[in-house]
Amino acid sequence: MIELESVERVFRVGGEAVRALDGVDLTIADGEYAAVMGPSGSGKSTLLHVVGLLDRPSRGRYRLDGVDTTTLGEAQRARLRRERIGFVFQAFHLIPRMTAAENIELPMILAGLPPRERRRRVTRVLRDLGLAERCGHRPDQLSGGQRQRVAIGRAMVMHPGILLADEPTGNLDHRAGAQVMALLERLNREEGITLLVVTHDPAVGGRAERRIDMLDGRIVADRPQRGDPSR
Repeated sequence: MIELESVERVFRVGGEAVRALDGVDLTIADGEYAAVMGPSGSGKSTLLHVVGLLDRPSRGRYRLDGVDTTTLGEAQRARLRRERIGFVFQAFHLIPRMTAAENIELPMILAGLPPRERRRRVTRVLRDLGLAERCGHRPDQLSGGQRQRVAIGRAMVMHPGILLADEPTGNLDHRAGAQVMALLERLNREEGITLLVVTHDPAVGGRAERRIDMLDGRIVADRPQRGDPSR
C-alpha cells in the first residue's frame, strides 16, 4: 500500500523556492494499475521519485506498506527500495559494456544473491521476455523495444511488489511501445504487481484502470477508467 499525506517537495532554484509537489494526498492499493498524467513541469516525475524512495518529501508523510519512510535513514530506504520497488525509465539506463543477461543480473549481484540463484532467475526472465536468443548481445546490438524489455527484466528480477515506469514508451515507436505496455500490464494482471506509469501520452494513460491528473504540483483529478479493452 502506497500512502502519501500532505506531501510537499520544494526545490531551491536561483534563490527561489519551486514547489514541485504541493500538498499531495494519494493512496494506491496493492495490485492497482494507475497512470499519472500532466504537462511538463506538473510534478508527475517528482511524485514518482518520492514514491520510489529516490527523493524525500520536504514536508508530509509517505507510508509504504505501513512503514513511515520519512523517518528512515538512507541505508534503510535503500534496502526497502531494493526489496519492494522496480524502476523502468524512458532512457533505459543499461550499462553499455554489459550483455542483456549481465544487465539483468546486476541488481542481484549488488544484493548479494548466490551465483546459482542469479543464473536461474536470469534464464527465466530472458525466456519470459522473449530475449533468450539475445542474452549475449550488448545494448547497442538491440532494438529500442528489446532494450526496454531488458530494462523491465532488470526491474523485475528482484521480484518487487511495485513497478514504477516513467515514460516507458517515450523512446519507442508505436509498435514497440504497445508491446512494452502489454508486457507491463501482464505483470500487473498475472503477478499482481502494483503498476504506476507516468506519461504525457493519452493513448498510454488511457490503458490504465485509474487516471491521476497533475498540474502545478497538485492532483487535480483522480478517477477510475475502463482501461485497455484488450487486456
